[in-house]
Amino acid sequence: MSRKPKTLVLGWLLAACALHASAQSPSAPGTPRTADFIVAVVNQELVTAVELEQRLARIRAEAARAGQRLPPDAQLRQQVLDALIDERVILSYARDTGMRVDEAEIDRAVASVAAQNQITPQQLRERLRQDGIDLPRFRANLRDQIMIERVRERELQQRIKVSDADIDAFIEKQRRDGGGGQSEYNVAQILVPVSEGAPEAEVQKLRAQAEQALQRVRGGEDFAAVAREVSRDDNRERGGEMGMRPAAKLPDVFLEQVRGLRPGQVAPTVLRTGAGFHVLKLVEKRDDAAVRVTQTHARHILLRPSAQLSAEVAKQRLAEYRRQIESGKQRFEEVARAHSQDGSAAQGGDLGWTAPGAFVPEFEQAMNALQPMGLSEPVVSRFGVHLIQVLDRREVAVEPRQLRELARDALREQRFEQAYADWVRELRSRAYVELRESPR
Repeated sequence: MSRKPKTLVLGWLLAACALHASAQSPSAPGTPRTADFIVAVVNQELVTAVELEQRLARIRAEAARAGQRLPPDAQLRQQVLDALIDERVILSYARDTGMRVDEAEIDRAVASVAAQNQITPQQLRERLRQDGIDLPRFRANLRDQIMIERVRERELQQRIKVSDADIDAFIEKQRRDGGGGQSEYNVAQILVPVSEGAPEAEVQKLRAQAEQALQRVRGGEDFAAVAREVSRDDNRERGGEMGMRPAAKLPDVFLEQVRGLRPGQVAPTVLRTGAGFHVLKLVEKRDDAAVRVTQTHARHILLRPSAQLSAEVAKQRLAEYRRQIESGKQRFEEVARAHSQDGSAAQGGDLGWTAPGAFVPEFEQAMNALQPMGLSEPVVSRFGVHLIQVLDRREVAVEPRQLRELARDALREQRFEQAYADWVRELRSRAYVELRESPR
């Protein structure tokens, strides 16, 4: 599923199927058999030669089908070995921190894997038997993957910090970029105009007038009275008040002066612009009670790579579904119900109305590029491969509290990958890792 879940267990379970199947399935015809031995010890966990070779074989096969170039063999082998060591480091940490998974949870995981492969648990067991996969070992692998996911979720929840200042900055940027949901200001000014090309002596005289007006106001005189006496702008009869205006309708230099003020306060310094000298007062500020955001109504078809379905084959299959849907031979919702490996399949892949930040970035970027009723090309995310269709879009009002939660989720998602990489790097730096040479 592309929506950011509280946990990502299902994705890891399907990965577990792929890893376990590749590690235990018989070698393909013509593939030389590899004598098994330990290539790395990671704390109390082991990485074996057979596991490494079969992971390499799967990567090479997928690259060949996709026409992709791989790094030189030595570099690729090191990358795959590093990935296996990282997996063991996380698993070891999960065990050390007391992570436990009971048998009932494993039963539910097996049922979930079967459902995602659109077979019954009994059929899954039969398929495992036919593929030569030991069921107890398969369950143990699922247990490990659940533990890895749980400890990852726990650790990243603690690591990814989003402050109120971060949220404020994110919302302000969204407002600037979108031009909506801005605060409104009622600013009063005392304007002492300066004509273009005025001599420096005259400029200094006018500056002194503005400074004097500022001192009178700061000394306790009524701002409106001083404005009516001194100011030379069109609002002087209203005490210099400009009336409520959205932030976008105010000059940036005015916003910089009044943004940090409380209503009733006067800016501490005189402002110089091309029009002259200004003394500014914030009369009233009104934060928009409901910011408007664009919601998207989308649906998708998700295929999750596994030992039986490589990522490249999943992309090819979704591309074919796309052609059938575009030609009218198939309806999107029917294909989703029949083939999507996501909880939304029963609803024809319908994900409902969602606000910005509800999905992982790669999914959301592809979705945002679509016009209503448009179909994406296959999109790869960390959850699998998606075919996305946008049904509609709408502008809706979002209350400030909800907006802040949306901003928090979006920021957490942006920081997820880096936080995960940093965490694994720290775990590995503290782990005991022994690399072993192959026996001669």
